[in-house]
Amino acid sequence: MIASIIAAFEPPTTKDFVWSCWGPTLRLPGVPLCLNFILFLVLLGFVLFIAFFSLSLRRSQVVPGKFQSLAELGIQFIRENIALPLIGPDEADRFMPLLTTLFFAILFWNIFEVVPLISFSPNSRLAFPLVMAVIVWFTYNAVGISKHGIFGYLKHVAVPPGAPWWLLWLLVPIEIITQIIIRPITLTVRLWANFMAGHFLLAVFFLGTIAMLQGGITVIFAPFSAVISVALVGFEIFVSLLQAFIFAILTASYIGGAMAEEH
Repeated sequence: MIASIIAAFEPPTTKDFVWSCWGPTLRLPGVPLCLNFILFLVLLGFVLFIAFFSLSLRRSQVVPGKFQSLAELGIQFIRENIALPLIGPDEADRFMPLLTTLFFAILFWNIFEVVPLISFSPNSRLAFPLVMAVIVWFTYNAVGISKHGIFGYLKHVAVPPGAPWWLLWLLVPIEIITQIIIRPITLTVRLWANFMAGHFLLAVFFLGTIAMLQGGITVIFAPFSAVISVALVGFEIFVSLLQAFIFAILTASYIGGAMAEEH
């Protein structure tokens, strides 16, 4: 009986993150382009994001309705808790479109992880967090160069204020690596790893529950596995919100730091 239970359980693998093409494929040199399940989720999240704000704010009223209140609450949260504290009142509104887009786009894509019949976040594929991290990288470096000039920005990035001259040979490479190279990598990996791991956890416990219910003595463990599965769904919803917030707040922090007169 135990052998049959084990045979019924199909553990998740990295193949869960690979989806075949739907329809024809456009082949560029070394890069096949096509519509598949993952790209469909990206487009669906984008459509839902646009539809939410279009329906909520296209006819704004003095006394807002439910959707308008929800949209305005989200924007106000980003402005007051992310943009203003980290970028400052003079420049915060300038970057609100970027921060709002990143926060809500990531949130919509993340929440697919717990949607029945989908159970997959596009952010569990490395490419999508990487693209957003590259956008952030170009933004804060462009802002810093615009503010300080290219040589002034390099000095701003590489030379810690008040550092003794005899330590600059060590500190300058560390600062350059940390601020120019490491930041986009950590932004990417933080978002990607959380949802890759979340997908594996949900798959293991839900598939394990189904396998235990096939019969035999393992049935007595199925309720425990089911409860953990439900708890993990709630945890993934929290992580979806948290990771959207972290990505947006780090973006604001990098932009604010690039414009600051000192570190």
